[in-house]
Amino acid sequence: MGLTCLLIAGTQAEVWAQGRGRGGVGRVGGSPGMGNGIGRPSGTGVERGIDTSSDRSSGRADIGRGTAAERSGGRSNSGLERARLQRENARRADEELRDHPGMPAKLHTTANDLRDGYRVALAHNPELKFGEYVAASRLSANLHGRHANVTRDGILAGVARGNSIGQTLQDLGLSGREAREARATVERELKESKRR
Repeated sequence: MGLTCLLIAGTQAEVWAQGRGRGGVGRVGGSPGMGNGIGRPSGTGVERGIDTSSDRSSGRADIGRGTAAERSGGRSNSGLERARLQRENARRADEELRDHPGMPAKLHTTANDLRDGYRVALAHNPELKFGEYVAASRLSANLHGRHANVTRDGILAGVARGNSIGQTLQDLGLSGREAREARATVERELKESKRR
């Protein structure tokens, strides 16, 4: 994770430095955003550069990425994949919140709290689905008063280890029957929250 951050920061610094040498990225005569072909290429995000870097560098970018992957034991590729998963899952969560604007209020929270909490959780587990995060939040709210061990972080830690939410609830002290009933209650709440 640290290596990925360093790679991204180094790339940004290099791009910034190159832009300054031409009078600033996206600037013509000191005016931002006016074009003569200088400025940001079309597209957005990390993939924009990766997709075109090999052609623009006559293959040197492929060698550099291969060397980074070898020297890091594959961790640089793993970091890029984690970042891609985080972005994709965050985008899907935004879509779900847009499609169901009444959902947060029905779950006694706000869209911003759901979105922000989910992004923090994605930093620990990029494969976490938004529905799993929301279910963990509701289960914690419903059960914590009777079962002090049941917290959102505890449930999310179990999911990150590859356990189902039901198994995680049992690991946190619920009986099999209590875990099934709690899951059924939350599934009903989530279904009702998406009704318009």
